[in-house]
Amino acid sequence: MIIGILIATFFTLPFYLILFLSIVLLAFLLVTLILAKKQIHKTIWFGLLAYFTTVCIGVLIVQLHNQKQFNSHYTHSFSSKNNSTHQITFKVKNILKPTLYHDKYIVDILKIDNQTVTGKLLFNIDKDSLENKINVDDVLFVSTSLKEINRPLNPYQFNYSAYLKKQYVYYQISTDYQSVFKISSDPNTISRLANKIHTKISNSLEAYHFKPDELAIINALLLGQRHDISSEVYDNYASAGAIHILAVSGLHVGIIFLILNFCLKPIERLKNGKYIKITIVVLLLWCFAVIAGLRPSVTRAVTMFTVIAIAMNLKRPSNIYNTLAISMFFLLLFKPLLLFDVGFQMSYIAVLAIVSIQPLIIKVWTPKYKLVNYFWNIFTVTIAAQIGVLPISLYYFHQFPGLFFVSNLVILPFLGLILGLGFIVIILASLKILPQFVADIYGGLISLMNHFIEWVSQQESFLFKDISFGIGFVIATYLIIISVTKYFKKPNYLRLSFVLISVIVLQSVFIFNKLDTKNNELVIFHKSRHTIIGLKENNNLTIAHTIDSSSVFNENSLQSYSVGNYIKKINQTDLKSVYTFANKKLLVIDSLGVYNVKSFHVDYILLRNSPKVNLKRLTDSLKPELIIADGSNYKSYTKQWEETCKKLKIPFYKTSEKGAFIISK
Repeated sequence: MIIGILIATFFTLPFYLILFLSIVLLAFLLVTLILAKKQIHKTIWFGLLAYFTTVCIGVLIVQLHNQKQFNSHYTHSFSSKNNSTHQITFKVKNILKPTLYHDKYIVDILKIDNQTVTGKLLFNIDKDSLENKINVDDVLFVSTSLKEINRPLNPYQFNYSAYLKKQYVYYQISTDYQSVFKISSDPNTISRLANKIHTKISNSLEAYHFKPDELAIINALLLGQRHDISSEVYDNYASAGAIHILAVSGLHVGIIFLILNFCLKPIERLKNGKYIKITIVVLLLWCFAVIAGLRPSVTRAVTMFTVIAIAMNLKRPSNIYNTLAISMFFLLLFKPLLLFDVGFQMSYIAVLAIVSIQPLIIKVWTPKYKLVNYFWNIFTVTIAAQIGVLPISLYYFHQFPGLFFVSNLVILPFLGLILGLGFIVIILASLKILPQFVADIYGGLISLMNHFIEWVSQQESFLFKDISFGIGFVIATYLIIISVTKYFKKPNYLRLSFVLISVIVLQSVFIFNKLDTKNNELVIFHKSRHTIIGLKENNNLTIAHTIDSSSVFNENSLQSYSVGNYIKKINQTDLKSVYTFANKKLLVIDSLGVYNVKSFHVDYILLRNSPKVNLKRLTDSLKPELIIADGSNYKSYTKQWEETCKKLKIPFYKTSEKGAFIISK
């Protein structure tokens, strides 16, 4: 199925052909299954047909979930190119984490200009101090224009547009609260019910004077709501290697599962008590998932533990790998593009690493005392999970928290207590019978945890940042992890050969990467109100800029570029008026508008800091191939230059629209 999802993502195939193939293959599979059951000597044909069928189903489910395949999708009728205003009616689907200036939502479109359509949009709304509340399942009306979601303007930066496309969101709309009109809301949906429960619990907790950071962590730990966590606290948890504690996922659901299993154990004494108990446990887990907003991390964790719970109580042998595969199968069946979700990947890889690597590590030492053994178990689980997720963690986040085991060793033993006590606090607060001293004790525990995480995150010498780690290294590293794990489980010559081959693959990736980084280029980065020109030579980058020198190394565009190109050293220099690179000459004209290059030919002209120049005279005298305007110029000047270039039939390049300009050799 995963192979099918990948094929459908990277290749466009006819929908009706895939539908026809899926039906035919399913029919043949059923016939082959009936024949296989009657055969004494088994053949490979049923297995092969099963593989091809699930690959085809993987392709089909991606296409079925993509509303663009259907004529009712709004992209077939409306576009962002004409920039015209439309009357748009939509229903709020998800509430996203707000930015500094905007509240953000994913919405389902109902109508555009009275035409019924389908599809999703990103809805941005200016923040308002009046605390206007928009809830899930509210039906709203706005009059605005569709716009494309901004793509990254500099190399190797996070592509938010591509990320949203994986969720079938292709365009965005923006407005302010005064321009939004509420039509109705559906109070009877599951998401609406969950939102009401969140609101009621949050309001109940606020009455007990929790600090803002305490309340934000309680909402994140117990309700899966991370909207209110400050960026400072979030960064502390990320730097300490404890960010998984804030996301309600397999760890939290596993602890809740164990607590429920323990509390409901007396039910097993009844007739069919095991089945009654497991039914109640599963129902309560899904109730928790609903309260947590059915977020992807919660849904996949509850699905996983539902399958595990059922497998534990079946009177037949079970295999943890098959159990994980079943839960993954059903999740991808209903949401195929979850495959590309970082949380989904890390959750399953972490669990696979724990069940396969942790038993090998734990054999290294057997403590005599129970307490030591308890912490040794936690340590080995943490190490195993970290080994599993390390390659993709480096690939996505480019950092490694060296003290991750310290924060986990301290917090994980008490996380069950924190969660269990937290649910008691929530229930009592909702009933308005929570004693204030209990609230103070719980708030103190949360504050203590925050302060400890802050202390760990401040040990910067143990936090390794800006690590370059491409997809080749990810594949090669996982080959080594898998081969070494298999070898230590059952050493033999064939498995040792697999280990040595995986080492050769990793060495080959290093060599290829070394050769690839020898490409040199000159880059004009996009930076609003500033100019940044970078010259890359092998693994070194020399930059000329107008940013404050003390903060330039924290510039996101330079950090992303350095990580993506395996840059080892960044040097600073002054801006020049002329650059020669790859047999091309670049003339830089600043706010003074002074230039005198009659003695040689100019290929490109960079206009920066809004120079007052006569562009027609400039192009007539220098005859450049291209005019470039970076982010340091006024928008009015850039627009005027673009119109002039259009009349003169000279190409014009705006970094604010097309992104960084790169000359390679």
